[in-house]
Amino acid sequence: MSVEPEIALWGNMSIWKWLEHQRIRYTLSHHPIPHETWHGLMHKADVFRGLTAVERAHLRELSTLFLQRKSFSGVQGLTVSMDMAVAVAAQACLLILKLGLDYYDGWVEIVIYPEAFKVPREVAGNDGLVTHQEHILSGESWSRGPVILSWDTAVEDISGHCSGHNVVIHEFAHKLDMLNGSANGMPPLHSDMVRQQWTTAFSEAFEQLQQQLTHHQHPHINAYAATSPAEFFAVCSEYFFTSPRILHRQFPAVYDQLRMFYRQDPGERLVEDPT
Repeated sequence: MSVEPEIALWGNMSIWKWLEHQRIRYTLSHHPIPHETWHGLMHKADVFRGLTAVERAHLRELSTLFLQRKSFSGVQGLTVSMDMAVAVAAQACLLILKLGLDYYDGWVEIVIYPEAFKVPREVAGNDGLVTHQEHILSGESWSRGPVILSWDTAVEDISGHCSGHNVVIHEFAHKLDMLNGSANGMPPLHSDMVRQQWTTAFSEAFEQLQQQLTHHQHPHINAYAATSPAEFFAVCSEYFFTSPRILHRQFPAVYDQLRMFYRQDPGERLVEDPT
């Protein structure tokens, strides 16, 4: 039996990896994020607080490659500046800091509105009739399609004034969720994770949140998380990166699953106001 085809295959794979490595080196050396832009963002946005120098350097590399692979466009007269694109890229890449840029493969476009935008929806009522409604959104993610963001919401989130809220993290968490198909709160888990443990942690926490709302109790996380399992995962991801201790106090099992999935522990690095 001839092994020449197999040798040729491995040779082609080695060449491809070498070419990819050269392309990455070229991008990092010829299209770096300006120092003043990067350092300004790192000091301005609380979500990056606590990252080590090595983690920030790696995040900058991921963000640089992200900017070259994705297409940014502004609508309604908005021009997307370098500072704006970097702010979105860095927050998006924070989710995949320990996962890799391949998690965002399969789509290219990021659309930014100057403010919240209207989206038409068809809603079926209990009587079977379908009505056309307009929903006002600050972000949206399409499977295999664009991520759509409201810039004024993103700017407010960067300031960190609203605990547990970050539209960029929310929409890019949806993108990770969609890697298994439709968004359902179950992203592709790592081989060392147990699917049943994830399911139990998230389903019990989701039910607990719905029960709190049913009994008019004030939940400790955004009530929007109770909308669906997909929104629960996205909202919990927001809290995981921006207010990890709140999420850990409310849903410790969910926090542990997200820690294993993202391979990060923001609660160990973020210094939060004890109040």
